[in-house]
Parts: sequence; C-alpha cells; structure tokens
Amino acid sequence: MVRDKYLIINTGSTSTKITIFTEEGEKILDKNVPHSSEEIVKHREIQDQYGFRCENLLAALGGSGFSLHEMAAIGARGGALIPIYEDGTFLVDDYMCQALTDTPVKHAANLGAQIAKNFADREGIHAYVVDPDVLDEMLPIARICGLKGATRSAQWHALSSKAVVRKIAGEMEKKHNEITAIVLHIGGGVSVALHVNGRTVDVNNCMHGDGPFSPERAGLLPSIEVLNLVFEKHMNLDQVKKELVGRGGLVSHLGTNDAREVERMIGQGDCYAELVYQAMAYNFAKHIGALAAAGKGKIDAIGITGGLAHSDMLIRWVKEYVSFLAPVYVYPGECEMEAIYLGVKRVEHGEEEYKLYRKRERPEECSG
Repeated sequence: MVRDKYLIINTGSTSTKITIFTEEGEKILDKNVPHSSEEIVKHREIQDQYGFRCENLLAALGGSGFSLHEMAAIGARGGALIPIYEDGTFLVDDYMCQALTDTPVKHAANLGAQIAKNFADREGIHAYVVDPDVLDEMLPIARICGLKGATRSAQWHALSSKAVVRKIAGEMEKKHNEITAIVLHIGGGVSVALHVNGRTVDVNNCMHGDGPFSPERAGLLPSIEVLNLVFEKHMNLDQVKKELVGRGGLVSHLGTNDAREVERMIGQGDCYAELVYQAMAYNFAKHIGALAAAGKGKIDAIGITGGLAHSDMLIRWVKEYVSFLAPVYVYPGECEMEAIYLGVKRVEHGEEEYKLYRKRERPEECSG
C-alpha cells in the first residue's frame, strides 16, 4: 500500500480530533472522536486515558475507511513541553513522551504526541509535534515587569500564530523569517504576538490573564481591583483562577461566551452588549498598537485568525483602529491541523530538519 497520507491528531478534554491530508494538501477526513464521560471518569489521571483513546482512534480510522498503513507520517499538537525555547517541528521520541508524562501541567494535549508515536512505531514511520503552545522565544526585555520575582512568560496560540506568519509571508512573496508581523488570535482565549524575522519576541500569556479580555478571560486588570475582589468575597486561589480564566470577559459582562449570541443581543438594541463588544475590539487593537511600538513601528503586516475572526462586526472595528499601522490579513477559523500537517510535510520533504526536544536552561541573552 502506498504511504501518501498524513494523520494529524489533536487531543482535547472530552474528544480527539483527527484529520487526514493528502500529499497535495487535500483534507480527506476531518473527524471529531468523542470520549464519553463514563470513559473519562474511570481514569483518575489524564495520563491513564492513553490506552482507551488509542483504541477509540484506531476504531474511528477503520470505520472511516482508512488504515495506518497509508500514512507517510503522523503529527500531533504539542503538549506542555516546558521549557521549550525554539520553534519548529520536533520528532516525537521516548524522551519527549516521558517529559509529557512527567510535566506538572496535566492536560489532554499531552496525550497527542504519545498516541502519535504509538501509531508511528507500529508502521516504522515518524511522529512529530509542531510549535507547541508553551513555546517561549520572548526577549529578556519583554519578560521584566514591575515586581521583582514576577516575570512574564508565554502560553499562547503558537501553532496558529506561526502558521499565519507563513501565510502572510507567502502572500507577500517573502519567507516567514524576512518579515515583521503582529498576529492576533481570537477565540475563547486571545493572544497577540510580535514576530520579528521568524522569532516571537513578545506575546501575552493568555492562560495567566495577560493581554486583552476575551469571551471567557478577564485579561489585564487593575491589580488593586483584583485584590479588593479577592478579599471582599473571601476567595481562595482556585476560585480566583476560575473567575479570571473561565468566567471573565463576555461571560462576566453578558453571561455568554458565544459571540453570535452577543451580536444577536446587539441586533435587538442591547446598548450594553454593544459597548462591551466594542470594548473587546478596542482592547485587541490597543494591544496590537503596543506591539507595534515594541517593533519600533516597522511592521510589515497584521494577521487576525481564530474562531472570532468570522465576526465581520468585530473585525471591522479592529481594522478601524489598526489599519494605519500595516496591511491587515484575516484568516477566519482554526488552522491548527493544517499547520501541523504543513510542519510535518516540510520535514518529510527535506525542506527543513526536525529538532529534538531536550530540557535546557533558557539561552543567555543580555539585552532586548
């Protein structure tokens, strides 16, 4: 059987997405494989879900008329490979799988690479991950904040953001490491990243409340207001985290994280919904502007991607603020599966070399 297809795996909390691409880039399978709550609760730790998820995915592949024998390589979304300081496509080996088992950040995404290696080993092919979301290439000057001992770090939409830079560079007939671009990824969380000649020199940590508010996250807040909230409501650490990360943003103001519902409310004349939605766009634009200053005004392009990029209303408002800075390119929707496929294919076709993940200290740099 000819091996001319690529299997891409993205493990989520209650389901696993699998996509198959051809050599030509055609998507011939795009399937979400649900994992029942009964299966999930049987396993105390996320790592314990590894076995049944493998079985479910193999059954889903076979039921869709495909086999591992057809695959040239397998890709997965990177998990919490902390620390990781360089981008690219990484070969999944035993060292990486052990690191994903041992990481203190327990998330279903950690299972993807392990499953990919299991499947690849059966066929004598390679498995890879591409641009994990914990990728941290920030400059030293961007890490410093106003309290010693508290530093900025990166947890963001690295995979989609890096892919958008490549797309923009292609449209400009340049290479991705020849341009300076700001990429806004807008979904349940929001990341705004400054890419300079292939390196992401500054980006907000969208998991730690850094950056603009989003449908579910509170974003940057006046620190005294946060302290007042904590002490007035006698909240513990877990309660505060849930308030800021899952119950912030549109959820806090309007009771929903669904932008379509917010736009319906606006269409019915809800002035407060319109104000909050405009404020979110304003915050997106303000952070783009801040990174434009960090890039010394030499910005070649601005990219916008993610699920909320489908909102014509929201995109129009953001463009009104930032179009003077650089041309704006909009790529609505999620492009993670395609980005993994393209990273895997570049390596498999010899266009770039794969990297090996090893735990290392942060490279020493003296200035920004």
